[in-house]
Amino acid sequence: MIQQDRMFSTLLNPLYEGCDMDDLCVGTYLVGADKEECAIVKAASIGIEQTTGSWIDVPEETDEVRAKYASKILSIYEVPAYENQTNVNLSVNGLRFYVIRIGYPVANIEDNIPLLIATITGNIMSMPYLKLLDIDFPKKFADKFQGPKFGIDGVRKILGAYDRPLLNNMIKPCTGYTPDVGAKLFYEAAAGGVDIIKDDELIGGDRSFNKLADRVKANMEAAHRADEKKGETTMYACNITDEVSRLKDNAMTVIENGGNCIMVDVHGIGYSALRMLAEDPDITVPILGHSCFNGAFTCSPYQGMSSKVVLKLVRLCGCDIYLTQPPYGKFDNTFDNYITNIITTKAKFYDLKPSLPFVGGGVVPGLVPRFMRDCGNDVLLGVGAGIHGHGMGPQAGAKAFRVAIDACMNDVPLREAAKNSPELTWSINKWGIYGEDHSKDLYAI
Repeated sequence: MIQQDRMFSTLLNPLYEGCDMDDLCVGTYLVGADKEECAIVKAASIGIEQTTGSWIDVPEETDEVRAKYASKILSIYEVPAYENQTNVNLSVNGLRFYVIRIGYPVANIEDNIPLLIATITGNIMSMPYLKLLDIDFPKKFADKFQGPKFGIDGVRKILGAYDRPLLNNMIKPCTGYTPDVGAKLFYEAAAGGVDIIKDDELIGGDRSFNKLADRVKANMEAAHRADEKKGETTMYACNITDEVSRLKDNAMTVIENGGNCIMVDVHGIGYSALRMLAEDPDITVPILGHSCFNGAFTCSPYQGMSSKVVLKLVRLCGCDIYLTQPPYGKFDNTFDNYITNIITTKAKFYDLKPSLPFVGGGVVPGLVPRFMRDCGNDVLLGVGAGIHGHGMGPQAGAKAFRVAIDACMNDVPLREAAKNSPELTWSINKWGIYGEDHSKDLYAI
């Protein structure tokens, strides 16, 4: 008797309504296929490859094993949704494209982030025209993660700043400077009104020219002097990025020397190392995550994974603050993708605290109204050259931003506010106001 092709069976292709969705992590993919290629077979092959089987049946992959541990193909949607072969118009390299949702049993993964990556991306990332768009996490999976220890409310409590957008500055030059030089720049920016000052992603841990303990002591002394002047608290996000075996020691060096925040290059240390730091009870300060290398995963429209997936993973693993790129400055993020990322940091995610979205890359005072319209008040404005490149000095550069923020909080147009602020006037004259004369031409990259 002729047997049904197992790729078409309801065991591998159940209805959503026939699954226990609390037992599945669901990957949503964009997949390209040849015109004559069967999308159902392609989807089932992807799922089998990432769970119980291989390219050919193996003896111990029984129906009982598949029922418990094989992937479940939940949906396949062709884009556009062709149902008549004569209408098919192939526009990209002769391919048809599908959005495919595949469920992976939680039992295969539990709370093991490396296995999650191996399962939902893994070998299939070598295929052309396959991009992971999203992961839906069931509550039983997410409940095993602490997530951000502080989140937005905790960061605001440390700073004593509860309503307005927060201001960040990164010390420039990025690396190669001594602790005393960094502390001088730190003080100027902090005294001007910066809330959080971070190391650049390019200086982490101990450097021969800038030891970690010396950097923390010098910058925290500068922070305390600035705090006395401005009557506010300054947070220092010290970059502890290093080999995983040194991360805990680096974090404790920061804390033991009075530091009040740590920073990591998330993709350099890995998601599990981030989680290790966040869930360690000895680490009693917030974690700021930098997104460098993120684009290697995300920027291709047909390969890799979306930045929304990255945002979900870093929130699960404990980033209190995470950097994402807006479309206005040096980088070319799409507007919809940027807004999706902002939403992903803050929207309800079971019981996980929201992360504070951190936008950076060519931020100038003339962009403050735009960011507030996009993000509301719960946003950290990441400014480097917009403060240190101010013609009146970094303290003036910081003041320009605080005047702009206060103006927006009180519905005062920036040009009106600038009449009483030479610092903001200089910034506007140099870099403009978005929507008037602000332009990508400001940036060299």
